[in-house]
Amino acid sequence: MKLNGRTAVVTGGSSGIGRGIAIEMAREGANVVVADAREQPKQGKYYAQEVSTPTVAEIESCGTEGLFVQTDVADENQVRQLIERTVKRFGGIDILVNNAGIHIPCEIESLSMDDWDRVTGVNYRGTVMTCRYAVSHLQASPAGRIINISSIQGLAGGGGPAYPGAKAAVVNLTRDLAVQLGKHGITANSICPGFIETAIQDYLTPEDIELCRQKTPLPRFGKPADIGRACVFLASDDAEWITGSNLIIDGGWVASLA
Repeated sequence: MKLNGRTAVVTGGSSGIGRGIAIEMAREGANVVVADAREQPKQGKYYAQEVSTPTVAEIESCGTEGLFVQTDVADENQVRQLIERTVKRFGGIDILVNNAGIHIPCEIESLSMDDWDRVTGVNYRGTVMTCRYAVSHLQASPAGRIINISSIQGLAGGGGPAYPGAKAAVVNLTRDLAVQLGKHGITANSICPGFIETAIQDYLTPEDIELCRQKTPLPRFGKPADIGRACVFLASDDAEWITGSNLIIDGGWVASLA
């Protein structure tokens, strides 16, 4: 197993992409800490309607250990406690996956600055803080890995004034981390998913979804496991000389814009 005996922290791990990442890492032998504002997975009106088992139960069914820590990643105190509880339970951290994210649809003229603060607080500030508190433990690992989940909307416009900017910042933060932390043997990479079948898509209309389908060259949308398998690779020894990279996993969406 590629991650046997390693400890991973996955933020936003109760639902959607984060859940897929946590489960795939557990299947490869990792103990996984699920950090999320709620333990129960979200069920969507289009996707994930049947998902009901907490992620930790799925992790443990793979034969590894799981731990849920209720965490709002925009709250520095809670982030600190997340890292402390992880280290107390497992003795260290090998893999940090910053996946927690929210999207509040709006246009520039209707943007509430409270909404701006909330979106950037979770999507970007939370990523910075989690890295800050985890990095000393990643330095102590023989295979320290940071994987930040951005979005194809961080590469272009669309999605409102808060979300794309925060996701673009995550990509460039990852490059900076790669430069800064390389001397400690820590790799830092980001992933930009395209349309993934999760409950976060509930804000879309059926017409919106059909338009996304037309923009995706491959004949299906992505699933959380598609992102999970890529995270397994980036966390494994197979990717020990890959850092500062941004992997686009979108069924060809961005390629069709060229």
